[in-house]
Amino acid sequence: MIRFRFGLTPLDRVGQCGDQYRTLPWFALTEGWYYIDVGGHDLLRVSERTAELLRTQAGHRAAAHDCYVEYYVARLWEDMLTLLPSALEPVPSDLIDFAGSESTGWSLADTREVDAASTWYGDRTLDTGYLWFGPHVRCWRTVDGGGDSVTIAWHYPPDPESEIEFTAPPTGRVNVPTDEFRTAVIEFDRTLLAAMNERLREFELLGPPAGIEIDLPLLQQEQQDRANWLAQALERRPDTDWAAVRIGARALRQSSPAVR
Repeated sequence: MIRFRFGLTPLDRVGQCGDQYRTLPWFALTEGWYYIDVGGHDLLRVSERTAELLRTQAGHRAAAHDCYVEYYVARLWEDMLTLLPSALEPVPSDLIDFAGSESTGWSLADTREVDAASTWYGDRTLDTGYLWFGPHVRCWRTVDGGGDSVTIAWHYPPDPESEIEFTAPPTGRVNVPTDEFRTAVIEFDRTLLAAMNERLREFELLGPPAGIEIDLPLLQQEQQDRANWLAQALERRPDTDWAAVRIGARALRQSSPAVR
């Protein structure tokens, strides 16, 4: 099972922390919290101890969502749509081990094949570089006699100060049916766009709250444009040079100390 859970910050609190905008764009209006519920684990959920530490540093009271990532929900949405075409591309059986390997220790030789393989690998990686010690999350699809599934694998880099703790195991791997994975992304897209439609309708009827400036026609135009992003992602097909990826994958795995 996989679901993308989120909530949006109340409009009267948008922009009170983090980046400050004079005129709030669509992206900034998605300020909120989120996490990924996968196989019974809440990726992007921190421990109570870490949540209390972050609350103390931020100087605010506890809230129900304080254990989850507080950022712009559009960031996760955009990153998932970027990842989607590669995550849905079936991985040949001889590259499954490479897809499931860790990149630690790779020596990136300057060759076209190594570049092709490292790019192919990276295209299946969810970007969490904006988070403190966020998980490295990767997704790849396997189609064989046993079925059609997407593997979601993660590992958390350790915090040397032992301050940032997450509730999910440090490493993990969950297989979900491909249709379920695709449906979860579609549901995330529809739910976020519906929530943003509500925000824009509220602006149209009541105007923005005090202290918030917006360009409503521009927001409505961007909303219409973003409503097409999911369909575009689902239609996109990676142009994979399998021969180059195979050569580069062998070179990368041989360069790793773990396989020597």
